[in-house]
Amino acid sequence: MTDSTTQSPSLALAVDLGGTKVEAALVTDQGVVLPGTRHRSPTGPGRTSDELQAAVDEVVTATLATLPADATLIGVGIGSAGPVDEVNGLVSPLNMPVWRGYPLRDRVAQHVPAGVPVTLRMDGLAITLAEHWVGAAQGSDHVMGMIVSTGVGGGLILHGRTVSGPTGNAGHIGHVECGGFDDACACGGTGCLEAVASGPKTVAWAQRQGFTGTTGEELAAAYAAGDEVAVAAVQRSGRALGQAIAAATSLVDLEVVAIGGGFSHVSPDLFEYARQAVAERAEFPFVTKVRIVPTGLSQDGPLIGAAALVHRADVLR
Repeated sequence: MTDSTTQSPSLALAVDLGGTKVEAALVTDQGVVLPGTRHRSPTGPGRTSDELQAAVDEVVTATLATLPADATLIGVGIGSAGPVDEVNGLVSPLNMPVWRGYPLRDRVAQHVPAGVPVTLRMDGLAITLAEHWVGAAQGSDHVMGMIVSTGVGGGLILHGRTVSGPTGNAGHIGHVECGGFDDACACGGTGCLEAVASGPKTVAWAQRQGFTGTTGEELAAAYAAGDEVAVAAVQRSGRALGQAIAAATSLVDLEVVAIGGGFSHVSPDLFEYARQAVAERAEFPFVTKVRIVPTGLSQDGPLIGAAALVHRADVLR
């Protein structure tokens, strides 16, 4: 048996690009973010293209500067808000309108040595891979991972392999329309899950009913205190989540849906409302069997997901 202490650590550079921030870190082949390597910078719809790229450059170069001398950088994984074009490495995040068809993969690749592979996928797919690897979906091969935060993202693993489709956008559950909801969505749809159940959209709905808070954290506190509007808002979002999950399970026969993201923590009841909506499909036991569970990952989940694109490349289709 080889003494592991003599082996060079194999690390992935993980990059997570979202609607509010971009983060980077070094992640081990056990799915652990290396302490002291994590860096973040704000993004958002108000930033110019140059400002967004500067934010990416900043976190990538700062993280690479922390690479231990005895470590090997075996690859770069990028999880990005979608839509994406995984074949050409392009991103068009809905919440960052100045980036349409932006060559993020190639821009990041400029920072690493030639020959180090750089893989870009939609962030929902990356988080699903992480849940399958070290999170709440271990042992299941028909999985959807979800992020409920500034937006609502998702990804799929079926028969133990990722499913991304011809462009890389399969699993974009946030833009499945939910019956009974007429909220306008930025994608052009009506009643999309993201338009109903994301953190900002849930808070905005509550404000239209008289809620005076401005953040998901304030909504969570009001819900815990029994505020009627906050309760109605969380119930509404949970129901939409459940409807979308039931539809997705009807389509691809899921075993487990693991949900993370900041707004997923608004209350454990969010999951109960989602489960109640799924349970209405009483004549379809293959739908009602699906387990809806909180993420098994820490707040490092998106970075672990990006790193999984490198460390679990054998699962990528």
